[in-house]
Amino acid sequence: MYISFGKRLVDIILALVLIILTSPIFIIVAFALFFLNNASPFFFQRRPGLHGDIFRLIKFKTMTDVFDGQGNLLDDEKRLTDFGKIVRKTSLDELPQFWNVLKGEMSIVGPRPLLEEYLSLYSESQARRHAVKPGITGWAQANGRNNVDWKKRFEMDVWYVDNVSFMLDLKIILLTVQKIFKREGVNYQGHVTMPKFKGNKAES
Repeated sequence: MYISFGKRLVDIILALVLIILTSPIFIIVAFALFFLNNASPFFFQRRPGLHGDIFRLIKFKTMTDVFDGQGNLLDDEKRLTDFGKIVRKTSLDELPQFWNVLKGEMSIVGPRPLLEEYLSLYSESQARRHAVKPGITGWAQANGRNNVDWKKRFEMDVWYVDNVSFMLDLKIILLTVQKIFKREGVNYQGHVTMPKFKGNKAES
């Protein structure tokens, strides 16, 4: 009952409230990134949602589009701006995703939407993470954010699918707020972003 109706109602109410409360910060960050990123404050990317259906994720753009001599994007570490580091550490880059929630593509709480290219790499068990809508935060984020390896992250995603409830969602939201204020788990073992998932054989 909660998943089919209550969770969606909570998502709409929370997203609307948070959009209103964070609107001054949203405007400031958007304007700053507009000037720092050559009039491109937002980052759009195709991500798998519920049942693996593709939607268009929106985030604040924290990296510049700088290429090497061969036309390839530079490493994340070299493209992340100083202001972008602040936006990422405070999780302000996730604010635009409240619009994804209002559109019904995401939930406030659920497994994070990962890259489309990972779909063919999941095991049958790992693919169950798509049995619920992806979230702005999730059980894995509340228990380490980016500082959790892929195997453990997928285990936590599937555990959430099997145990989703209003009280669990509330607990995850409170833990996530705590993580943000403590700025824990922003980076993965010395990397500014989580290394790409290369399949279960590569992880073993």
